[in-house]
Amino acid sequence: MLIRQLGLVDYLPTYDAMQAFTAGREADTPDEIWLCEHKPVFTQGLAGKADHLLMPGDIPVVQTNRGGQVTYHGPGQVMAYPLVDLQRAGYYVKEFVFKLEESVIRTLAHFGVTGHRVAGAPGIYVRLEEPFGHAALTGPAHPSDPFRGLGKISALGIKVSRHCTYHGAALNVAMDLTPFDRINPCGYAGLKTIDLSTIGVQVTWDEAAQVLASQLAARL
Repeated sequence: MLIRQLGLVDYLPTYDAMQAFTAGREADTPDEIWLCEHKPVFTQGLAGKADHLLMPGDIPVVQTNRGGQVTYHGPGQVMAYPLVDLQRAGYYVKEFVFKLEESVIRTLAHFGVTGHRVAGAPGIYVRLEEPFGHAALTGPAHPSDPFRGLGKISALGIKVSRHCTYHGAALNVAMDLTPFDRINPCGYAGLKTIDLSTIGVQVTWDEAAQVLASQLAARL
C-alpha cells in the first residue's frame, strides 16, 4: 500500500483529486493512503443540515459527498485518506469503518491514550477525566447527554464509489480547537472536541501521522 505525504494543502483540490483517483482506478490500481493537513475549512456531509453551522464566519464551507454532518479541518490535525478497493480487499463497508476506527484506537494507545467507540456516533472518543484509564464505557448513555464526560478526538466519514473508498479519518493532534465552537460537531450540539495536546500528550504531527499510517496499512 502506497503512503503519500501531501503536506499542508487546501481541502477542495484534495477532495477533487480523491474523486479523480477513484474514478480512474482499474482492477490492478494499488491502494493508497494520503496523509495531510488542511488549511481551515468546514466540510458538510451528504446529510449535513445548515443549522449545525452556527457561525462559520471567515472559514469556508465545502459541501462534500461523504457521510455524516459538519466537521472542521485545520492545521495540527492528521487527515488520513485510505483509497481502498473493497472488492479486491474482500471486506464490506462496515468492516472497513471498523478497521478505520481500530487504527485510530491503536494509534491513541501508542501514546498511552484510551479511545472509545460510542454506539451510533461514528468517530473515536476519550474520557475527559481519565484519558489514560483502561476502563471500558459501560451502561446506557445519559438520556439527555450521550457524550457526558467524553471528548471527540477523531472524526470519520467515507464515500464508496465502484466498491472503492475515499475520504477517511481525522485525528486531532495539536490544533486550534476554537472553530469547533462555531458548529455542532458531527451534528451534536455541545459535543466537546479535544486533541492530544489538550489531554497532555505532546507529540509532533509527523509522529502521529506515521503511527496512524502504519496502523492503517497493517489493517487495510
